[in-house]
Amino acid sequence: MKKILIQLDTDKHASAFDRFVAYDAGVDEVLSYGGVVAADVANLVQGAMFTRGPEDLRNTAVWIGGSDVAMGEQILAETLKCFFGPFQVSVMIDSNGCNTTAAAAVAALKRRPDLKGGTAVVIGLGGVGQRAALLLARAGYDVIASTVPIAILGDRYTPGRGMRGVVNLRNLNLPNLKVVEATEWPMLEQALDGATVALAAAPAGIQVLKQSFWSGHPTLKALVDFNLAEPVGIEGVKPADKFKEREGKLTFGPIAIGNPKMKVHKACVGKLFDVNTHVFDTESIYLVAGETV
Repeated sequence: MKKILIQLDTDKHASAFDRFVAYDAGVDEVLSYGGVVAADVANLVQGAMFTRGPEDLRNTAVWIGGSDVAMGEQILAETLKCFFGPFQVSVMIDSNGCNTTAAAAVAALKRRPDLKGGTAVVIGLGGVGQRAALLLARAGYDVIASTVPIAILGDRYTPGRGMRGVVNLRNLNLPNLKVVEATEWPMLEQALDGATVALAAAPAGIQVLKQSFWSGHPTLKALVDFNLAEPVGIEGVKPADKFKEREGKLTFGPIAIGNPKMKVHKACVGKLFDVNTHVFDTESIYLVAGETV
């Protein structure tokens, strides 16, 4: 029986990238739907569920992607509502690649004995930043999650930017996770005081740390940059850096993160078809990353 993946994408055109990866992970057929909103989910998911008996549903799975992370979360919620009794299929959400990217980076950090524990500062509270902050806290770091200062955003600043991330992270109520609304650079600099790891998760093309700042920082040991677009998020970190020593710090760049991210992505897609009960979200994807990275 063919392994069929139902691709629910919030963008107008369903991601070709996600479809290629699915095939490379061993999926036989991908049924792709673009422009999906929450109201579309029941018809698409139930149509997939009721064509196969319960014993065969492990050969069907749902992938949720697209650039709209909030809508992706709504689609996941609506997908789970469709299930009852033995009638369910495995599901994975990786809107904008945020879950696999954050999971791969944090898993890589955790594997470094010289970088375990301490304080990690995540700068930028979009999809990747939020998930990195959550996973770092789960991994035992004291985490400070900060918005990007207005002056750094420049003409890309919009009122309320980052507030969804602020609210989401505060609602987690984790004792080792502090959220900072850094409207000005001195507030971010203060957040970095005593930090051992800094992660740049700002919007593409926004540089949050200058090399002149981090090179002389007394406590920073490692710098992680998720931003591939120029200018990079942390000046002086190269995209292919894989814990390369620069100025006495270890640097981890977006291309180096991308390689384990792809391994995690493929591993999770493959596992979707082991049983029909998997729900791969941020934390369950991180568990796979721990086995894969």
